[in-house]
Amino acid sequence: QVQLVESGGGLVQAGGSLRLSCAASGTIFSINNMGWYRQAPGKQRELVAVIRRSNSTNYADSVKGRFAVSRDNAKSTVYLQMNSLKPEDTAVYYCYLNNAFSNYWGQGTQVTVSS
Repeated sequence: QVQLVESGGGLVQAGGSLRLSCAASGTIFSINNMGWYRQAPGKQRELVAVIRRSNSTNYADSVKGRFAVSRDNAKSTVYLQMNSLKPEDTAVYYCYLNNAFSNYWGQGTQVTVSS
């Protein structure tokens, strides 16, 4: 069983920064993609950033140039550095990973950006 535990969310003023972390534990086997989704109130969950085993990345257009995703394979951990935060970045952020068998999700961490 795989567990993902997120940390680093909170309240920040517009223009500020936060760094989210997500550590995976359990019987993980070989991880393919790791990344982050977010869901704002009344909206669908959307992809924020993904990092593949090759370390190639993709970002939502709305966060390009402001957010950076990275991973530490030795620690089975994925990070999301968020800079120049905007009120529209307010959401619950979920980390995920997948391997050959399934997709796994964290419980979510709240990020609130005040104007």
